[in-house]
Amino acid sequence: MNIIIKPVITEKSINEANSKNRYAFIVAKDANKLDVKNAIIKKFDVKVVSVDVINYLGKKVNFGKKRISGQRNAYKKAIVKLAKGSKISIFELK
Repeated sequence: MNIIIKPVITEKSINEANSKNRYAFIVAKDANKLDVKNAIIKKFDVKVVSVDVINYLGKKVNFGKKRISGQRNAYKKAIVKLAKGSKISIFELK
């Protein structure tokens, strides 16, 4: 099972990574905190201090010229705090 779907690369997430050592990822909907922690440790070889998980519901929106109603996808986001000295290179600015 693929726990980590993709990292969240935004201005806010990069600032959090640089200042507070907190990294954001989109994760599988059925993953829990322990699954996310183990997946981050295995994939990036870092020490995880804590994991916070947020469920986002899909927002109802109207699409196109004819204003067809639909819904955006729901997803789960995990905020991972790493130990001091641990870094994930994806979030570093060059």
